[in-house]
Amino acid sequence: MKARAVRHPGELRWETRLLAMVTVVLVVFGIAATYGAASLVTLQGKNAGFGFALRQLSGATMGGILLLLASRLDYYRWRQLAWPLLLVTLAFLLIPLLPFTHDIAPSVNGARRWLDLGPLNFQPSEIARMVVVIWCAMLATKKGLQVREFKKGVLPFMLVLGLVSVMILLEPNLSMATLVALLGGLVLFTSGAKIGHFILLAGLGMILVFHQIRDAQYRLARLVTFLNPGDATTTDAGFQINQSLVGIGSGQLFGVGFGEGQQKLGYLPYAYSDFLFSTIGEEWGFVGVLTVVALFSLFCWLGFRIAKTATDPFGQYLAVGLTATVGLTAFMHMAVSLGLMPTTGLTLPFMSYGRSSQVISLLGTGILINIGRLRGSPRAAGPRERRTARDGGTAEGRYEGIERREREEEAGRGRSARRGSGKR
Repeated sequence: MKARAVRHPGELRWETRLLAMVTVVLVVFGIAATYGAASLVTLQGKNAGFGFALRQLSGATMGGILLLLASRLDYYRWRQLAWPLLLVTLAFLLIPLLPFTHDIAPSVNGARRWLDLGPLNFQPSEIARMVVVIWCAMLATKKGLQVREFKKGVLPFMLVLGLVSVMILLEPNLSMATLVALLGGLVLFTSGAKIGHFILLAGLGMILVFHQIRDAQYRLARLVTFLNPGDATTTDAGFQINQSLVGIGSGQLFGVGFGEGQQKLGYLPYAYSDFLFSTIGEEWGFVGVLTVVALFSLFCWLGFRIAKTATDPFGQYLAVGLTATVGLTAFMHMAVSLGLMPTTGLTLPFMSYGRSSQVISLLGTGILINIGRLRGSPRAAGPRERRTARDGGTAEGRYEGIERREREEEAGRGRSARRGSGKR
């Protein structure tokens, strides 16, 4: 991925500003949509809509603070923290798997996905989703051209991604485990790994996913319902999908009105989280759905533009991974609501009820904004990249300097190998 020249960081400042504006609109829209989706839901005899909106607002406040801090922190620091963050994340993922930790990792709906540490209540898998991107970007940058080799390049990624995915899978949470593996693979692919290695990994992953679906009756029922949509109205597994489509269809062009949706009245479970997109379609209509799709598309376009013009490979890989984290999750959520994928349980980034997802998404956006802010700046990235300022002081010059040194190092190794063979 070759970056074009950047004359001055202010030249592309509009991208980071627009990215921040899009994020704010998504968060505000999400709080309103969550309130509308839960406005008639009662918990313990009380209306849950205001409480849900208040919790979302507190998550947005916490995430907004982290976004501001991350947007000011040189993203190269995340490369230095990659290993410590990975180890802490593995420790968090291990706690729900231990048999004596039910007090802090209770079972909810048959799965232990949450940690309740006093005032902190979060899903370790949400943290893993971002940490895996940071770690993969760090290792891909460190490996350089070695990512095209299997033993030295792809195998280390396989071991760590496999470990994280299996630990999430044991919660159990197949959809998040699959998403984490896809994000790590995407960063590896962006760094230049061979397509043949990905075909091999994809084959192994499909075999593992097939066995996980076969061994869990509810997963198998969801897949069968997806493959046979005509039976969706007569099976429990297809009930949610059918009601989701009914909600979207009833919204027509402008929707039935804010808070006036009927699917949340016991027809569509988790209308405020797993199926928020369906609620938006019902209450805000086609216009609301189109607005949400346009906002996420704009977010991804800006994120990939930042990745294309990032100063160094680490910034490029990290920006691609962070953008894909939001884009891929949003796509899967929308696809499930439209019946284009089996039910997964993934939330809509920035919008669905759930503070863990919201805070992590905002933190990742702050890092992405920082990558955009530092393009064309001599203080961007690490010391090795800074030394290439003599190549013109531009993003293109720094990147070409790195490429030139890699070619020189490879040529030097080739000459050494030829001299060694000549002596023999």
